[in-house]
Amino acid sequence: MARSGDARAVVVLSKADLADDPPAAVAQAERAAVGTTVLAASAVTGEGLEEILSEIGPGRTCVLVGSSGAGKSTLINRLLGEDRQRTGAVRAGDDRGRQVTTRRELLALPGGSLVIDTPGIRAVGLIADPDAVLSVFPEIAELVDACRFNDCTHTQEPGCAVLAAAEAGELDPDRLASFHKLVREQANAALRADEHARRTQERATIGKYRDMLREAQRFKGRK
Repeated sequence: MARSGDARAVVVLSKADLADDPPAAVAQAERAAVGTTVLAASAVTGEGLEEILSEIGPGRTCVLVGSSGAGKSTLINRLLGEDRQRTGAVRAGDDRGRQVTTRRELLALPGGSLVIDTPGIRAVGLIADPDAVLSVFPEIAELVDACRFNDCTHTQEPGCAVLAAAEAGELDPDRLASFHKLVREQANAALRADEHARRTQERATIGKYRDMLREAQRFKGRK
């Protein structure tokens, strides 16, 4: 979604002070998001705050996106240097966050950059763009041209360079599974978009037909 919108994505692992092995968590995230900067940060210890401010930079605008309780507002308060945003604790029973931020808000940071605080989300919708999906899997994009078939789905076809790389241990199977999952979601998004367009066209056609009927009835009444 970020690349389709010509935006730069940075993964921030918040609450690094609670992690047993922050470097291992960063490495795991880097494997899942190849080519994306991953930072570990803590609003408690201040770890990673300077790196985050450096990524934003003066004159830039960033938005924090994450689930409820991920620590977005707390992190913004640390970046602001004051407790301006309302925060809340996670539930003791299941460690899930409570919804505290209920609206989007644009805030100016001391260094001349802008940050947008957002309510917590459960999921991010996928844009119906196959190229955008492939762009976040550069190691797979390098292989697709070597497949035997131009319309290879990289699932079971003979001569598939992607499957061959996975079988040879040259491609992370988790990355391939994520690729297949996003491709399925992209296909479903495209179907929903087509269905929406079809229904919109149907409503427009029915509306024109009704307008024609009303005009015909008015003409008949005048006659």
